[in-house]
Amino acid sequence: MNNKANHNSISEQMVIGVTMGDAAGIGPEVVVKALADPEVRRAAKFIVFGMNEQLCYAADRAEIEPFWGRHQHEKIGRDYPFKVVVADYDEYSVPPWLKAPSQVAGEASIRFCLDAIEAEKMGVIDGIVTAPISKESWKMAGAAWPGHTEMFAQKYKAFRKAMMFVSGPLKVALATIHEALFEVRHKFKIGCVFEPIDLLNDALKEYFSIENPRIGVAALNPHASENGQFGDEEQRIIAPAILLAQEQGINCTGPIPADSLFLRAVQGEFDAVVAMYHDQAMIPIKLLDRDHAVNVTIGIPAVRTSPAHGTAFDIAGRNMANASSMKSAILTAVRMAQVRRACPADAAANGRAAGSPPQ
Repeated sequence: MNNKANHNSISEQMVIGVTMGDAAGIGPEVVVKALADPEVRRAAKFIVFGMNEQLCYAADRAEIEPFWGRHQHEKIGRDYPFKVVVADYDEYSVPPWLKAPSQVAGEASIRFCLDAIEAEKMGVIDGIVTAPISKESWKMAGAAWPGHTEMFAQKYKAFRKAMMFVSGPLKVALATIHEALFEVRHKFKIGCVFEPIDLLNDALKEYFSIENPRIGVAALNPHASENGQFGDEEQRIIAPAILLAQEQGINCTGPIPADSLFLRAVQGEFDAVVAMYHDQAMIPIKLLDRDHAVNVTIGIPAVRTSPAHGTAFDIAGRNMANASSMKSAILTAVRMAQVRRACPADAAANGRAAGSPPQ
């Protein structure tokens, strides 16, 4: 039974689901540290989809007294007498000394995500924050998806999706996600560039209250190829995608060489940027404000955020992880969920599945 209609009061406190991520990484630590912050706990109520044993171990290493209630994951619901409750998956066991990818950690972290998605669809939670997973662990577990973004898009039946990062003065969406760099140009089509422009424009309006977003679109090649001297993707793909977006009323400009585009965005000329591939976006994002960068999935009919870092197996279990990005991801999810509750029609439009994109 879908319970969403029963929990739409503007005054009711948000309930945010937090998935623990890979049990052998820093996920348990950053979840505990972030939720231990009184500012974070004032913002909403939380259900952590994870393993109580791992969370208690992380709390002990950080000298944090456990502050949460525990329930078996099969019995979790929206109403409970704790600000934070752990939906415990004690059927999984990952030794705290592992600190490496494993099949069992992959199976567990996949389960956390799938159950959180189902809980969001049922109205038990209002948004989802995902701690870092190991893509290698997911592969060992036989996952059908390379990462969170692809899983969420499939489970929400979102034909279009984009990965967006928010960090200090920058908001950046990606044209390609988890693609090998040498494969990017072979999979590059007009729709690949148009979709993130369109989805980013919607997200900026609906979640960030920017009435007429100014979007700068990056080039793929050095110097934007200088009229085809260093590749033809700018003339053949990126420029037509920009023209298509402009014809639909989107205020976008490009293709612009990435080395100057990000500076212009930071200086305020653009509200957001569309980058062509993963590291083109992540280098400026992490240079400017690594500790507070947030990953947002746009194009799905739900709120999903995550910290912009990985599992960091090398420091797992050593009480060295910085939870600032996790805190930012949680607070961003709360704000986005509040927008969805206040304006459900607009938020639903942002996540609607679209027809076939231009090729």
